[in-house]
Amino acid sequence: MVDVLVIGGGNAALCAALMAREAGASVLLLESAPREWRGGNSQHTRNLRCMHDAPQDVLVDAYPEEEFWQDLLKVTGGITNEHLARLTIRASSSCRPWMRKHGVRFQPPLSGALHVARTNAFFMGGGKALVNAYYRSAEALGVDIRYETPVDSLELDGSHFIAARTGRQRFEVRACVLAAGGFESNREWLREAWGQNERGEWPADNFLIRGTRFNQGVLIKHMADAGADLIGDPSQSHCVAIDARAPLYDGGICTRIDCVSLGVVVNRDAERFYDEGEDFWPKRYAIWGRLVAHQPGQIGYSIIDSKAIGRFMPPVFPGEKADTLPELARKLGLPEARFMETLTRYNDSCRDGTFDHTALDDCHTEGLEPPKTHWARRIEAPPFYGYALRPGITFTYLGLKTNDRAQVHFGGNASENLFVAGEMMAGNVLGKGYTAGVGMSIGTAFGRIAGTQAARAALKTTEATRAAV
Repeated sequence: MVDVLVIGGGNAALCAALMAREAGASVLLLESAPREWRGGNSQHTRNLRCMHDAPQDVLVDAYPEEEFWQDLLKVTGGITNEHLARLTIRASSSCRPWMRKHGVRFQPPLSGALHVARTNAFFMGGGKALVNAYYRSAEALGVDIRYETPVDSLELDGSHFIAARTGRQRFEVRACVLAAGGFESNREWLREAWGQNERGEWPADNFLIRGTRFNQGVLIKHMADAGADLIGDPSQSHCVAIDARAPLYDGGICTRIDCVSLGVVVNRDAERFYDEGEDFWPKRYAIWGRLVAHQPGQIGYSIIDSKAIGRFMPPVFPGEKADTLPELARKLGLPEARFMETLTRYNDSCRDGTFDHTALDDCHTEGLEPPKTHWARRIEAPPFYGYALRPGITFTYLGLKTNDRAQVHFGGNASENLFVAGEMMAGNVLGKGYTAGVGMSIGTAFGRIAGTQAARAALKTTEATRAAV
């Protein structure tokens, strides 16, 4: 009998499998995707948010625990478990040597408008390279990996895990780690979670999925039916405003539109609806998907002029380009008169300051609702550009309640041999909102904890069995 079963194939699952194997347990990993699509949403990631008290290898300056915590507190609006959040934060400071041991490489710190050289460590080759490195290491250590093996149900005796089933196959093991992702690819569940709005629209029908098509939330539903304690709002997710022309699935990072803070964003009625300059982009980019989701038709338009070019990561697809603002409105299909009224009102409210996109500068609007707090400059220098935006769901936050040992809970009682990591428990830390790289911090921290604890539980069972014999 195998000691530890890991269900899932992304960062959290791989961290769990590697840690369990290092602890001496035999490990079986079941990935629902084919080999070429392995890795879940982790294949689309780029970086890990890391606490550090002084400059460290690829990280500059310092990013202490309290600042990380305050950043997380701000984006979640306080909807977070502080104990588990601080556990994640502290774990992020010491995980990189272990990651390197398993083949992950980091690139030199980035400069420019992303503002993350101090806070985030970037993977050389991105998430796909990280996932491939972990799979190579897992194979070398003897982890048994099965692809195209989606688990559809678990056998439980109360809170005790017995076996997993995938079709007619049954896998009986001593301990299990659930790391199979959220339900972002399940359109019907998204429709149920978001419901119908006051305009009679079903917002979820217009959502694009930035990540994998294989995260259907099957095990979250199964565990809920089995009496596991859930946490999180099903409508909350890592939701980014992405290029409306992005593919339905697996668009990843490259579909993001990063010029929002350098211009204005309007809805299909050519009206602004939020402060584009509220804070640095990595701390605010993930609120824009939800903002756009609440607009008519679930669409928005990011508008900039030539002054913004070169100050943000260029999108994969070129935007609409025009020599005049009225022409841009026509190309985007926006009501021209209202568009010009909105842009004129915005331009007239801009107050000159010292523009600095690397700082919270003093360029702001006055007498305008919503205001633009920073980086407010008149949109007046042709050519002008416009990018259509849709909500892009990365992962959902509804998941399983857990503790600092990554145990699944049933009626408040912790299972002794069933553990959870990654997106399936991220809602314990992320009640809402997001800040760049924290998903990988959560997955890495709890993947490693879950793997260690699962191995301990399995080996304890083995020892008890031997003693009985």
